[in-house]
Amino acid sequence: MPHKQTNNPLHGITLETIVTALVTHYGWAGLAERIPVNCFSNDPSIKSSLKFLRKTPWARDKVEALYLLTLNDSE
Repeated sequence: MPHKQTNNPLHGITLETIVTALVTHYGWAGLAERIPVNCFSNDPSIKSSLKFLRKTPWARDKVEALYLLTLNDSE
């Protein structure tokens, strides 16, 4: 049986959904300002960002934390 993650607010949300929502909310420039990584500031795209974030746990953690902050601010 799969283990439910009832206390994990990111459970069931894809990384692509998170990045897309952040880009929609902040734009690429705003996202690069908040999380200064090249994939957000130098010729940004969803595809290149996902590739980088999947290989870089510390950056993914920052993106997920920003997403949760953004969700909490909008509620």
